[in-house]
Amino acid sequence: MPHPVQDFNQRIIDEFRANHGRVGGPFEGGRLILLTTTGARTGTPHTTPVGYLPDGGDRILVIASAGGSPRHPDWYRNLVANPQVTVESGVFTYEAKAVVLTGEERDRAFARAVESDRGWAGYQEKTDRVLPVVALHEIARPGPPNINASSPGEAVKLVHDVIRRELALIRAELAAGTGTSTLGAQLRVNCLTFCQGLHNHHTGEDVAMFPFLAERHPEAAPAFDRLRAEHEHIAALVEELRETLSGTDLDTVRAEVDRLTTELETHLTYEEEQLLPLLEHA
Repeated sequence: MPHPVQDFNQRIIDEFRANHGRVGGPFEGGRLILLTTTGARTGTPHTTPVGYLPDGGDRILVIASAGGSPRHPDWYRNLVANPQVTVESGVFTYEAKAVVLTGEERDRAFARAVESDRGWAGYQEKTDRVLPVVALHEIARPGPPNINASSPGEAVKLVHDVIRRELALIRAELAAGTGTSTLGAQLRVNCLTFCQGLHNHHTGEDVAMFPFLAERHPEAAPAFDRLRAEHEHIAALVEELRETLSGTDLDTVRAEVDRLTTELETHLTYEEEQLLPLLEHA
């Protein structure tokens, strides 16, 4: 007879993989990954849906809350024994090294989590154990990222949808902060992480994808020129947002994010119109 928790997790895993990271229920509208660890006793792989926090750069954070249980969750005990893990974001899959944060670094990270969602504090209040915070550092591999797509065109569309989804989450978080005029620390990290990810995506297109397609489709040169110009324009908007994030004024950040959202959606739509037909015949 299946265990209720295992059965629930498997339904989430199946939905997550079938919908490239989109799920309903308690995880709907949140940031979720599938974390695969190696069993500490069995040596077999175990996959668990886990909420995460952006942390900038090449790492994300996960918290071993187990809903405030008195025991650490199995996935945490597994990664302590075997720190190399696999992360699925719904679009990207990559290997990562798990590092348990300690001391002030752990406390600062957990305080950011509580600031963005009081539920973490509720879990901590339910147990005597200190909830561990774990950094998952992506292990760099040569070559392009591993995108869960069946074609180059689908890969572009999925990455664009990740950008749209994260920006929508940030806008929702900004809207939820209407009761305060101060920009929270975790929200600032979310915005900065998004800015870096967008920059990396556009750089990859400018350096690799556009030259590849331009060589095969010289007739599309005007479209590539426009897309490169739009990349420069969006980069300027991102830099303005970065400067705004150095302060704490929520309304100013909200206005900058709204402006970026409008410009970026126009760009992504045009890019899909121009690139997807070319990629079908690449």
